[in-house]
Amino acid sequence: MTRFDDAFVQITPDVLLKAYACGIFPMAESAEDPTLFWIEPERRGIIPLDALHVPSRLARTVRSDRFEVRVDSDFLGVIAGCARPAPGRNKTWINARIRALYIQLFERGNCHTVEAWQDGELVGGLYGVSLGGAFFGESMFHTERDASKVALVHLVARLKAGGYSLLDTQFVTEHLSGFGAFEISRSSYHRLLDEALQTEGNFLALGHEVSGARALEILGPRAV
Repeated sequence: MTRFDDAFVQITPDVLLKAYACGIFPMAESAEDPTLFWIEPERRGIIPLDALHVPSRLARTVRSDRFEVRVDSDFLGVIAGCARPAPGRNKTWINARIRALYIQLFERGNCHTVEAWQDGELVGGLYGVSLGGAFFGESMFHTERDASKVALVHLVARLKAGGYSLLDTQFVTEHLSGFGAFEISRSSYHRLLDEALQTEGNFLALGHEVSGARALEILGPRAV
């Protein structure tokens, strides 16, 4: 993994988008550390949009609409949820600079959320960056079982419907591998990224709310 430290160099939303287009992304050591560093992994995690695997139990949860799934309705709530410590994660890399930058990207329409709501409360979700036909997943959280998983299923359906060709997960965790995520080489990733940037995905092609049944229909029978 290649790491480039930036100290206190000014990073603007435009600089951030150019970095994504070059295959690098920022992180921080902790929420308390004000500095950022750029990362370019030697091997990159992706989820092929035509090869998402949805376990049958999760598919039933998605279809039941136990969670109301919305997009872009509470970006501050989602990034705050992603920044909170959670079981197995005692600290976060989302510091004040990260938060401010991605809020600006959201306001510009380059950052989106998929949110899971239950009884009027945000209980899970994810956010990421949209650029051309590529979506760069950043972080997810949940306070109710399966909430973030349902959000991920809806994300992939939305990306397929919107004409995207690349879902970048940065790294592959055990959680993501269960959905079909795997690693590719840096050179292979750049080929996919270059192709994706030649197109323009429409994140809101399905509007702001979609039923679970519709999401699974878009994914197709191979997903379940």
